[in-house]
Amino acid sequence: MDVPIQKKTWTLRKLLLLAGVVLVMGLLAVSFFSTAGPTKLNVDPERITISEVTKGTFQEFISIDGTVMPIKTIYLDATEGGTVKNILVEDGATLTPGQPIIQLANTDLQLEMVNRETAVFDLMNNLQNTRNLMQQNRIQQLNQFADTDYKLREAKRIYELNKNLYEQKVISRQEFNESQNTYQYQVRKRQLTKQTLLQDSVAMRQQINQMQESVGRMQSNLALMHKKMDDLTIKAPVAGRITSLNAEIGELKARGQRIGQIDMLNGLKVRANIDEYYISRIFPGQKGEFTLEGKRYELAVKKIYTQVTKGLQVDMEFTKETPPSVRRGQTLQVRLALSDQTQAVLVPKGGFNQKTGGNWIFKVSENGATAYKADIRLGRQNPEYFEVLEGLKPGDKVVTSSYEGYEDMGELVLKEKQQ
Repeated sequence: MDVPIQKKTWTLRKLLLLAGVVLVMGLLAVSFFSTAGPTKLNVDPERITISEVTKGTFQEFISIDGTVMPIKTIYLDATEGGTVKNILVEDGATLTPGQPIIQLANTDLQLEMVNRETAVFDLMNNLQNTRNLMQQNRIQQLNQFADTDYKLREAKRIYELNKNLYEQKVISRQEFNESQNTYQYQVRKRQLTKQTLLQDSVAMRQQINQMQESVGRMQSNLALMHKKMDDLTIKAPVAGRITSLNAEIGELKARGQRIGQIDMLNGLKVRANIDEYYISRIFPGQKGEFTLEGKRYELAVKKIYTQVTKGLQVDMEFTKETPPSVRRGQTLQVRLALSDQTQAVLVPKGGFNQKTGGNWIFKVSENGATAYKADIRLGRQNPEYFEVLEGLKPGDKVVTSSYEGYEDMGELVLKEKQQ
């Protein structure tokens, strides 16, 4: 009787084949895990900037260049045109109020002055002559009135006398009526004479008043002409130092032409141009500061010019002490504060932000051998620091220089270049 032979499942050939497959898969896995992971790049630490994250006082500010100027400048313009006759001071001289600076000559103005003076004198003479004539006329009228008044009283006396005589039948009616008519005529004549005298008196006063007003107006015009003649001598309106004096003997200056300017010596200010980007964050009273010769000085925005050309222009004044060594025209670098001071985690500014947008940074490992990507979130900034909101803590070291060529790397191997 035959015995069935059972077939083996795991033959030597199958075992060798399985072992080969497992070996190949193991090699592939080792190769994968050895090459997978962040892309690395060897970097010489001397070619990058490594900065330490700190915690300290943070304030938003901008650095602006300001020019030292007098606190107030008075511009000198020619009020009247003329030829420069005399220059009485030199450019840069210190002046007192009312001190003459330049004398101009204007022949046409002088001739007009003479004509107006003559016209005023003629009008005043006419006024005096008119007064004399009116006075004489009034005396004549008063004499006539006195004569009329006398005749009226005489006619009244005769009338009353004849009336009594007529009632006693001593005189005729004809004689009585004649005296009565004479009396009534004299009454009427006196009334007319008095009315004429009053009217002439009113007319005389009106005419004299009109002439006096004309004389007054001409005298006012004459005073203006004297003022215009006086304006031919340009004087210092305030005390100060004259600068930019622009005049030569014999030069013709038109009315309104700039002659120079006077810088007042009672203080200084700083004028600066600010980028239009910050126009909504600039306001009067805003604080600024600068350092000169190792000492810090404070400023405050005093005036903001409404016209924006090549930036926003502001004037700043010293709030406390003015530097004794500062001079007109000197340029100062001013830190203008945009916010109050607060405590924050800070990372120094650098070129890294141009490639990362403030979303990540290369953070140096504790042993200092590598730098790896770390997610961060930045807040406010000033010319020196970024405010760190998340991702870093004080004491961390990060790469803050430019990431040009590094932005696609996952890890930087900080390996010094061997000599």
